[in-house]
Amino acid sequence: MLQKLSRFAGEKILIADDEQVIVELTSLLLKKRGFEVLTAHNGLECLEVVNQQQPAVILLDYMMPVMNGLDALKKIHVEHPDSYVIMFTGKGSEEVAVQLMKAGAVDYLQKPFSNQNLLDRIDSVLSIRQVEIENRQLIKEREFLQREIQEWNRELEQRVMQKSRELELAHKEIILAEKLAALGHISAGMAHEIRNPLNSINLFAQILQSAPELDEENCEYVQKISQEVERIDNILVQMLAASKGNQKDKNRIDLPRTIAQVLKNYQVQIDAQQVEVATSIDRNPPMIQADPVEIEQIFTNLIGNALFEMPAGGRLTITLRSDAEKLSVKVSDTGRGIPSENISRVFDPFFTTKEKGTGFGLSVVLRIVNGCGGKVKAESVAGEGASFLIEIPLLPASVH
Repeated sequence: MLQKLSRFAGEKILIADDEQVIVELTSLLLKKRGFEVLTAHNGLECLEVVNQQQPAVILLDYMMPVMNGLDALKKIHVEHPDSYVIMFTGKGSEEVAVQLMKAGAVDYLQKPFSNQNLLDRIDSVLSIRQVEIENRQLIKEREFLQREIQEWNRELEQRVMQKSRELELAHKEIILAEKLAALGHISAGMAHEIRNPLNSINLFAQILQSAPELDEENCEYVQKISQEVERIDNILVQMLAASKGNQKDKNRIDLPRTIAQVLKNYQVQIDAQQVEVATSIDRNPPMIQADPVEIEQIFTNLIGNALFEMPAGGRLTITLRSDAEKLSVKVSDTGRGIPSENISRVFDPFFTTKEKGTGFGLSVVLRIVNGCGGKVKAESVAGEGASFLIEIPLLPASVH
C-alpha cells in the first residue's frame, strides 16, 4: 500500500548517524513521505551540510565519531535557529534527556524506535517549527511596524513643532502689522498736530535770529532751537515711513547696483572706521519690481546699523543669491550682536538699544519687505555679530 505523503512534503531533513543501516532505512522511509533527504555520518560532516542546505529538521545521533552529536547540537542551536534537531540516543535516562533539551534539541528518540513514532515526531516538530517561525516573523513585522509608528510620531511631532513655529511667526507678524497700522494713525495725527506748533517755533526762532541786538551766545541758542525742531520733524517723517507704504509707481530694479550705490554712499564712514567689506553676488540676478527709493532705504538702514555696531573696525558681508522663485540677500556684521531676548523685538516700532535711536529703521525695513511680498528675519549670537536675511519673491514675468 502506498504511504500517504506528509503535509510537510518537500521539506529538507538531514539524517546524521554513523550507522549506515539506520541512515539507509530512515532515508527510504522519509523519501516515501515526500521529504528531501540529506545525510551525514559524523558531527563535523553534519555541520557542513547544515551550513550549505539549511534543513528544516535534523535527525542527529548522540554518539558519533569526529564530533559527537551533543557538540554538533550546540553549534546548530546557536548558528542555525531555524533548523530543529531531534536527537537519537541509545541511552534513555532522564539526565540525558534534560541535557539534550538544554542544549537545544526539540525532541529525542531512544533507539530502537518504530517508523510510525519517528514520522509522528517529525510531523510534530515541523508543526512546532512552522508556528514558531511564523511567530518570529510576526514579531519582526510588529517591531518593524512599531519602528515605523515611532518614526511617524517623530515626523508628526516635527511637523507640529514646525507648524507651531510658523503660527507663532505668523502671530508675531500680525501683531507687528497691527502695531504699524496703529503707528500710522498716530503718526498721521501727530504729523498734523505737531507740525503746526513746530512751524511756529521755527518761525519765531528765525525772527529772533535776525534781531540786531541778539548777541553771539543767544544766537547759538536760537540755532540749537532750529536744529531740534528739524530733528523732531525728521522723527515724524520716519514714523510716517515706518507705518505706510510709498505710493510711487514700481520700477524694475537692479539690486546689485542698488547695493553698490548704498555702499558708495557710506564709503567715507567705512574707510574712517576701517571696516572690511566683502560681497558675494550672483552674476546677472533677475530684476525685481519695486519702488527704488524704498529698496535703497532697506540697505541704507541695514548697512547703517551694521556700521554703527563696528565703530572700531570689523567685517561687513553682503551676499545675494537667486533662484527661479526668489532673491535672497544677507547682510552680516561682526559687531556686538543682538541679545537673544531682543531678537523677537528688533522689528518693533520704537524699540532701540541706541541712546539716540528712534526705533524706526528696522520697522521701515520690515514694512518695505512685506510690501514686496517678502520676508526678513534677524539672526545673532551675542558678541558674535548679527545677520539680516531678506527673501523677495520674483514675479512670474521677472526677467534678467
